[in-house]
Amino acid sequence: MPKRVLVVDDDPAQRRILEEAIKRFGYHVATAESGDKALAALKADISGDICLVLLDLVMPGTDGLAVLSAMRSLPRKPPAIVQTAHGGIDAAIPAMRAGAVDFVVKPVSPERLEVSIKNALKIEALADELVRIKASARGDLGFADLIAASEAMTRVLELGKRAAGSTIPVLIEGESGVGKELIARAIQGESGRKSGPFVTVNCGAIPENLVESILFGHEKGSFTGASEKRTGKFAEAHGGTIFLDEVGELAFDTQAKLLRVLQQGEIEPVGASKV
Repeated sequence: MPKRVLVVDDDPAQRRILEEAIKRFGYHVATAESGDKALAALKADISGDICLVLLDLVMPGTDGLAVLSAMRSLPRKPPAIVQTAHGGIDAAIPAMRAGAVDFVVKPVSPERLEVSIKNALKIEALADELVRIKASARGDLGFADLIAASEAMTRVLELGKRAAGSTIPVLIEGESGVGKELIARAIQGESGRKSGPFVTVNCGAIPENLVESILFGHEKGSFTGASEKRTGKFAEAHGGTIFLDEVGELAFDTQAKLLRVLQQGEIEPVGASKV
């Protein structure tokens, strides 16, 4: 779904000019003729369709600065670009301090406006990614931190939420780079294992002769070079989640042993006499 830009201006002619220009950039456009109507549209935007606000600073009633101030208390705050024909840069400084990410002086050229919109959305995307990275590092990433722009991805998130409420193993399929680990972390973040460890294992990078030792652990002296007891990744993940990346790269006999572990919920370290 194309992103939606909210154009806020009390001048009907200016709204039409901006609306047509922004549509040519490839975005959907919503308009508001006053600050109050803009705030009402933002409060009603539960699904997060509005990705950016293009806001006139000087309007009767609730002006641009008042809108920026009110946006601070909204649960979701899209980036705002302010526009003014009054005072140029001097008038824009208070707006930037109030939270605007950029400003343009009317009449703004289409080229300048497009660059400003693209830059604002890039900044917002980077900020969102930083929030996700920090949440992931803390172990409290949830599905509310993930953005779905398609019906297929929305279904994935819904399935993930259901998986978070269960204790069964979860298979996440997809090409490299599509975000399988993010889904796994979000499942843990909304589950009863939220405070437990999240252990990632790249199965494709483990030497074949060490796979069982790394996954399940081993006892001292169980094979040549096993000079001390080693705890496996499954044991490290106890009480949390183990994410087995590229599990299809494991040898078939190892996959069979892994399947038994997942079915029975028990591991047997290499060289151990009991599970």
